[in-house]
Amino acid sequence: MVRLEHANLLVTSIPATLRFLQTAFPHWHIRGEGKVVSHGRERDWLHLGDDDYYLTLNNGGEGENRQLSGHNPGLAHLGFVVDDLDGVIDRLTNKGYKIDITGTAHPFRKNVYFVDPAGFQFEFVEYLSEVPSEKNLYL
Repeated sequence: MVRLEHANLLVTSIPATLRFLQTAFPHWHIRGEGKVVSHGRERDWLHLGDDDYYLTLNNGGEGENRQLSGHNPGLAHLGFVVDDLDGVIDRLTNKGYKIDITGTAHPFRKNVYFVDPAGFQFEFVEYLSEVPSEKNLYL
């Protein structure tokens, strides 16, 4: 078995990204936090997630994240499967976050993208089928 356990993000403000993520995933909790020296600089870090999966947030990011509409190499987005996409959308938009992209119509899934305060794009997808050939149908 292979699974992605965590992603490690360098952000400009841990509290701003933390608010975004806790709005999207209210069941996630801070698993741990501390300080680390990375490449000669002390940084605060925080693990936010559940018992199996998490995101690491590190402060100390400088400048802007990559231009999402550009062609520079780097992270395009992080995708999360959710049980209630409408609930995620409601929670985020009620806190002032704007939908970046609404996914195209699909018979077996719906998805939407938001950008967090650090400039990372997050995709939230709800599958409307458990059948792999339907979930993975590329139109």
